[in-house]
Amino acid sequence: MPEYLISFNDEWVPEHTEAEIRAKSASVRPVIEEMKEAGVFLFSNGGLDATSVVCSVTARDGEPVFTDGPYVESKEHLGGFAAIDVPDDEAARYWAGRLAVALDWPQEVQRFPRSVETSATP
Repeated sequence: MPEYLISFNDEWVPEHTEAEIRAKSASVRPVIEEMKEAGVFLFSNGGLDATSVVCSVTARDGEPVFTDGPYVESKEHLGGFAAIDVPDDEAARYWAGRLAVALDWPQEVQRFPRSVETSATP
């Protein structure tokens, strides 16, 4: 089955109090449990924000170059995500919709490309 990433950028989410975040967590738990019961849930994390960025890394002359913090070119960063394994786009949209409603903030759905197996022949 295809794998999908359902995600949101931290900038899409308005400021919340600690109590509001706890309420969002409680409202999304049943959706995650339903995903697990349906056998589509791979993994998720909703605790990402600007404070969780460890570093950025780019390649220069074949060597990694590490920079503290997020990419300089962008102020946006991933706020949270769920990876799911479902049969088609319609199913991915269903689960993204459930998350959007439970959290009351936008979600984005991306399909991971199917892996292509290659074999080296001598």
